[in-house]
Amino acid sequence: MLLFLVQHGEAKPEGVDPARPLSERGRRDVEAVAAFLRGKIGPVTILHSGKLRARQTAEVLAASLTPGSRPEETDGLEPLADPKVWAARAEKAEGDLMVVGHLPHLERLASLLLTGEEGARPVAFRMGGVVCLEKGEGGWAVRWAVTPDLLGLSD
Repeated sequence: MLLFLVQHGEAKPEGVDPARPLSERGRRDVEAVAAFLRGKIGPVTILHSGKLRARQTAEVLAASLTPGSRPEETDGLEPLADPKVWAARAEKAEGDLMVVGHLPHLERLASLLLTGEEGARPVAFRMGGVVCLEKGEGGWAVRWAVTPDLLGLSD
């Protein structure tokens, strides 16, 4: 089972737009990451936190990775959500999942799955980046990660 953890793309500052949609750069970065991953990821269920920037990121990814499907809003992916909720869900999941969320939740979730502790920070997330975790007999491991800066897009 694969779990793709995605930090939303760069959003407009709250002072510019309180809804915090993706900025032009954020959308461009997510589109590039999605294009890079097209054909490399099989069927995947895409879930997001419901915040506009996460929903838009999930929609860009879904359009590229699973055309015709729609990402779904779910609970437990908010910035300050308890990572134990999604750790338990990931343990029970049967198919591959992609979750689009926020920091610090994603860092705490990855830490919990990989080390058993929420604060170890074994993964450094980047806006618009995707971290692939794989569940095996010995537990969770990082399989790969791709970020906009790796693709030569962001500073």
